[in-house]
This record gives sequence, structure tokens and C-alpha cells, in this order.
Amino acid sequence: MTSATEGANVPRLFGRMKLAGNIIWATDFVETFRTTTQGGGKGGGGGVTTTTALYSASFAVALCEGAITGIGRIWADGKPMDMTGVSLREYFGTETQSVDPLILSLSGAANAPAYRGTAYVVFDSLALEAFGNRLQQLTFEIFAPLADADTAEGLVKAVTLIPASGEFAYATSVVRVTNGSVTTTENVNAIADRTNLMVSLDRMEALAPAVESVSLVVSWFGSDLRCAACEIRPKVEIAALNSTPVWSVDGVVRSAAQLVSQISGTPAFGGTPSDASIVEAIQELRARGQRITFYPFVMMDIAAGNNLPNPYSNGAAGVGQPVYPWRRRITCSPAAGSTGTVDKTATGATQVAAFFGSATAAQFSTSGTNVTYTGPGTEWGYRRMVLHYAKLCAAAGGVDAFLIGSELRGLTTIRAAGNTYSAVDALITLAADVRTILGSGVKISYGADWTEYFGHQPADGTGDVYFHLDKFWANANVDFVGIDNYVPLSDWRDGFTHADALIAPSIYDLTYLKSNIAGGEGFDWFYANSTDRTNQTRTPITDGFGSPWVFRVKDFKSWWLNTHNHRPGGTPGAASLWVPQSKPIHFTELGCPAIDRGTNQPNVFYDPKSSESFVPYFSRGYRDDAIQRAYIEASLTFWGDAANNPTSGVYGQPMVTVNECAVWTWDARPYPFFPELTDIWADSANWTLGHWLTGRLGAVSLAALVRNLCLRSGFPANRIDVSGLHGAVEGYVIAALESPRNSIAVLARHFGFDAVEADGNIRFVARGRAVAITLTPDQLVAGTDAKAEPFEMTRSQTTDLPQALKWAVVRSDEDYDSVGSRRGGSRWIRPARHRNPSRWRCRRKRPNAVAAARCLRPG
Repeated sequence: MTSATEGANVPRLFGRMKLAGNIIWATDFVETFRTTTQGGGKGGGGGVTTTTALYSASFAVALCEGAITGIGRIWADGKPMDMTGVSLREYFGTETQSVDPLILSLSGAANAPAYRGTAYVVFDSLALEAFGNRLQQLTFEIFAPLADADTAEGLVKAVTLIPASGEFAYATSVVRVTNGSVTTTENVNAIADRTNLMVSLDRMEALAPAVESVSLVVSWFGSDLRCAACEIRPKVEIAALNSTPVWSVDGVVRSAAQLVSQISGTPAFGGTPSDASIVEAIQELRARGQRITFYPFVMMDIAAGNNLPNPYSNGAAGVGQPVYPWRRRITCSPAAGSTGTVDKTATGATQVAAFFGSATAAQFSTSGTNVTYTGPGTEWGYRRMVLHYAKLCAAAGGVDAFLIGSELRGLTTIRAAGNTYSAVDALITLAADVRTILGSGVKISYGADWTEYFGHQPADGTGDVYFHLDKFWANANVDFVGIDNYVPLSDWRDGFTHADALIAPSIYDLTYLKSNIAGGEGFDWFYANSTDRTNQTRTPITDGFGSPWVFRVKDFKSWWLNTHNHRPGGTPGAASLWVPQSKPIHFTELGCPAIDRGTNQPNVFYDPKSSESFVPYFSRGYRDDAIQRAYIEASLTFWGDAANNPTSGVYGQPMVTVNECAVWTWDARPYPFFPELTDIWADSANWTLGHWLTGRLGAVSLAALVRNLCLRSGFPANRIDVSGLHGAVEGYVIAALESPRNSIAVLARHFGFDAVEADGNIRFVARGRAVAITLTPDQLVAGTDAKAEPFEMTRSQTTDLPQALKWAVVRSDEDYDSVGSRRGGSRWIRPARHRNPSRWRCRRKRPNAVAAARCLRPG
């Protein structure tokens, strides 16, 4: 039974973990009776009457020291508990929590404690029939992240919300599917009767408590990289589905919609989210107090084996287009730089116009929250998608910001005759139309790629430099400069002799990473080719006119502070329309994949189905949550520092609006069900090395944990240095009476760090960092023994060494089940259930041997 022990220790939890708790209050069992009669004919009589005694109980279970941020899954006797019909009240252990009404009513005001500072739950009249009329063994998933000001949990104020596709992924009401006599739910995979989005948002509030702004990403599908031939459509996963409610987008019903392509009989993508689900998501986010940015998104549904002409083929025939490419590749045909290109011609402008299409705001009919396009049925241009969603946002009650697109670099850099940019003009017109629909209170912009926002330097030998988007940024209907920011923050390689290892102790070092936000590659220097990158041959960025920032992709500050002069032929000429300091910068996307050396190339992602699937430069390809955390913490602390983020003399606010820097990405499919349910979601495998925050935020930063333990011991905050620690602990529970020193010692053994004390300060330093100093034997002082050597190496007896190591691991993605592992001889033995081998990578040593070195000094 769940225990009710006097004097039991109250555990202290950091991060997320599964705890059993202790009963602190309970009523007597309540007995009721149920009578049933079976058998008997029409005349009555002859039946068997059975009376069954039923029992229920009300009780409170203390979980841990507060305050916590949430309670997740609950298990009864080791199995997920069906919460249908269960009356449960949760108290998060604050110092202001009120007395539970049931305890108050039964115990009286004088005897009813609020248990302030203790997180607990109250079960009200819990039916016990399913558990043999006894109190079952209950365990609870508890969330208690440390959201300190320098941790990812405390820094992330805005996130993007995906998957962008999934017909009912954003629905807050249950969608039911009927197949014959069987009815199932389409969007309930985590908790009974609670949709995936609702569970995911609950988890976001608990695990990323600082989030106050959400970018809702919604996708239609592009059909072709040739902009004139590219249709942008909503699509579905399956042709026939008897769902309640039905799927509909912009008046297109399932039977009239195209299907997404398939890979081995499985849809390559989820379908476009239904309009009704989008309305529900907007209204739910608003009810939770979140600011909302609506983010229309284009996914390219170009399958393998296509024979579409490739605009980048440079005249080659029959090569086909890349498989599931990036929307940035959409361009004119032939593309700039290819044989026969239509760039810089009137034909290029005509092709761009065909991509945007002719849909107008007047061609949409709104009835309640239903928006339907009434124009020509053949119109599938980009404008139809954007204008539809502007109308839908208005019908749903409004949003705070609206992006009219993102990362269309292949389009925005197409020039018409006279070096004008047709796609930029089209975006300006589109922004004006969206403004008419949404009104002056909504902020409107475009999310430019980080290689696109600052200017266009065509590689055509002309030396031209044009600030091609400035006309858009300066437009009165555009409220901020939107940038999808994935700039590289490291250039790390194997070993400790490469250039960056000579200046930094580790790739995770935040000082090193922050130095490369306004420095390093793309700021101070660049690699001219792949050979130079391999050899670290760095070319300084210069321009010959005293303004190297023109070519610095990472020099946001100089770009924002200065007047922009176009350079036709490479010579400075007329100024663009940009007014320095006139509008804030929002990083409409910001992030890093959870992969080894992800900071080397944060913009790439691993997705085997796509031609864009890559691992970062010099990555060894395994999962690394710590580097994702380091990237986020370095980026947001850098821009949160006023020294790096100047205040505008025009609008009186910082250059970068940090609270709107949307980190990519949170998923509407709740962890751990996504990615564990691989039979439901085909992209589950991408989570391991991807940009997902779900399943990662809510762990506790190792640095913050050690600092917190030091503070609990009374050590002054200004004497604690945890900057040398990196990574995170998914969950850490202190259940025994022990000193903070002992708690830190456990962490030090597992994570390999040391505590160094000097002058009353304590500094924690990770092992395995770059070499700080190299000493030769001649530099060491020998002992007094004339035969003594300055350096000795000894080998322990084999019989004195352990023959095997055993340990247990608790896994949050497997119901916190404890799994064992053993190293015996030279073998690693891994649990068969483990689906992420990268978590078990260890530095191998020779078995049954150890080497020790010591310096010999007099005395």
C-alpha cells in the first residue's frame, strides 16, 4: 500500500522524476451497495439477486518539498492510472496555497492544515473496486525545474509550436473516427479524454514555465521548386476518414483535397491541420495568457523518383528535383547562375508573379469561424494560403503577430530587369492586404533566413551588393525585422590542437559560445571553400570601404545601427530605404539540434527522407542534449545583456526583442508519447537528433543544480562559480537526510567534475577539457631520494581491481522504469529495450588496468 509513515523524510526534487509520496490525511472507507438481478422470465421471479459491497476513500498524498510546477502521469500498482471520473486536486507546494475544501469540511478550520511548502494531491471519493477494494500503490510524475535566470528553463520566453502538419494535431476537442461499429479517438494518445495539444501545453507550462509567447506553425504543401509551376495546397493523409468533426481547410473538404506523398506505404507528412483545430488552438493559447504569432509555413512535398525539371540543373536533362527539399530552394527557372537563367529579366518577374497568384482578400467568405475561398478553383498561389490564414486568425478572435512567410531566399533574391526584386514587392503588397484584414493592433513581418535578411551579394562576378529586403523592412505595414537565426557559434573538431581548442576549454563553454555570436565565422572571417574549412584556413572579412559589416552575416548590431548604401558593381551608391534603429529585431526562429557539435552548424537537421538531411560540420553524429542547452543559454543571455543589445533612439526599446525570440521547437504531441509511439508518428526517429525542446526542457541544469545545493548549505551566491559545468540532469531526488556536500559529491562522480576552493570561493570544473598546461619531467621537482625520478607511473595488481561495474538507470521516456547495465571484462551489456544507444557511449579504458601519475616533491 501507499505508505502513511509518521516522521518520513520529505524528498526534495529537482527536474522531473517519479515519486511515491506519503499519505498525510485520509477518511474512513465509505461503503455502498450495488444490487443486481439476473435471470427470471416475463412473469418475474426465478432471478438471482446479488448485492455487492463497494468501497471508496478520500485521502491526501504528500509528494515532495515545494514548490513544483506540475504533476504529469500517475501510475496505480505500476500501471498508468485511468483518470476518467477521478476527482483529483493538485497543490504545488507554494507558501500561499489554500486549504483543500474537503479537508476543511471534514476536519474543521482549526484542524485543517494547508501543508504550505509541501506539494500534495487530494483524491476525493476514489472508487476502489478496480483495485481489490484497497488503496493501490500510487506513484506520480513530478515536475520541478530550476528556472533560474541563466538556465534554458528560465530564459526561453517564446517557442514555435509544431508539427505544422497533422490533420487534427492542434485540436483541443476530441476528434473521433468511426470505422464500422468501432469508434476510436484521433488525437488522444497520452491521457484519456484529454487531447494531445492540451497535454502538451500543460507540460509546457510545467517544464518551460517562462514561456509567454507561442508561434503557431501551420503548413500547406509546395509541389515544385520552379516558382511559376509551384502550387501551394492544403493536403490530407488519407482519402477517406469518417471523423467527427470532419476535416476542412479554406472550404476544401477531404474528398476534394490532394494526398501527401507516401514512403513505403506511409504518408510522408501529416496533413494540413483543419481550420477548426486552428481556431481551437488560437483560443486555447489566448485563454492560457500566451501571446500568439501565426506562422504560415510551406513544406515541399516532392517525392523520390520525380522527373520534375530541376531549376538548378544548369542545363542537365532528366535529373529530377531534390527529394523533400527546403522551401528556400523555390526560385525562377532556370535559376540564377544556371545556363539560360531568367534572373534579371522580365520573365523572372512573371514567374514570381505566378508563384504568388492573384487571390484577393475580397475572395474569402467568413461565417462565424469558417473561412472559405470563393475565387477561381484553379488558384493555388501563395497569396491564397496567407490571406486565408489572416482571415481565419481574425475569425478566431485575433493574434498578436502574423508572419507572411519565411526563408523564401530563392525567391526574394530573384531580380527583374533593372535590378528590382519582384518577390520583395509582392511581399510588401501582401503585408498591406494582411494589415487590412487584421488591423493596426497586430504586428506583421516576414521571417528572413539568417543568410537573407541583411542583403544580396550575387555570385555572378559583378560585385553587386543590394540590401534587397530593406524596401520591405522599411514599409509602414511591417512592424519588426524577422530573422530565423541559426548562426554558427563554434568550429570544434576532434582533439585539442585545433584553433578553437587553443582559446576555449570546451565546446560547451558559454564564454566561448557567446564570443562567437558577434565574432568568429561569419563575423571576423569566413571559409572560402571546403578545403579551407578542413584545414581551418580562415579568410578575414573585409570590404575595402571601412564597412566590413556589409558582408558580416552575424553583425546584427552594425546592420541595425547604420545607413545602408547599395553597391552596384561593388561601389557604394545610393542609400536604401532603411532608417537606422527604426524597428526592432525578432528572432522568429532560434535554435540548435541536440546532436554532437550542433553549434558548429545549427541550421542543419537530420531527416533521412529529405535531400536536406545533414549532420553539422565535424559532428560524430550522436545525440547531445547538452550542446542544445548551451546554445540556447549562450544566445539568450548574450542578447539579454544591454551591452550587446542597444536601445533604439527611435522607438526607445532594445534592438532585439528577447521575449519574442522563438526557440525552435515545442511539439503539440506530448513527450514521451512522441517520439515513443512510432506506429502513429512517422517522424518519431527524427526527435533524437533534432531541434525539439519537448523531452529536454524541464530537466535541471547541472550548473544550476550544484549552485542551488551550495545555496541551500548557506554558501554566499557571489562565491560560487559553476560556469565550468555543462549539461543537465533529467531528475534528481534527495530522499535521505544528507548534507549538500554529499549530494554534490554524487553528481561529481557521475558527471566528472571537481570542486576547487581558493580565497573563500568555490569553483566547479569539469574534467576532460582542453589541456591547460603541459609539464615535462624536467620541470618537476624530484624528491630527496637520490634515486627518485620526478615522475612515476604505477600499475595496480589485477586482483585489486573490480571485475565488473553495475549500475541502474531510471528512464523518463520509459515510465521511469529502472533498467540495469553491466560492464564485465571488455563488454558493455545494454538493456534490449533501450532505443537510444547514444546515451550509453562511454570513454573506453583497458579492462582490469589502471595507471596513476604523481608529482614528487621534497617532504
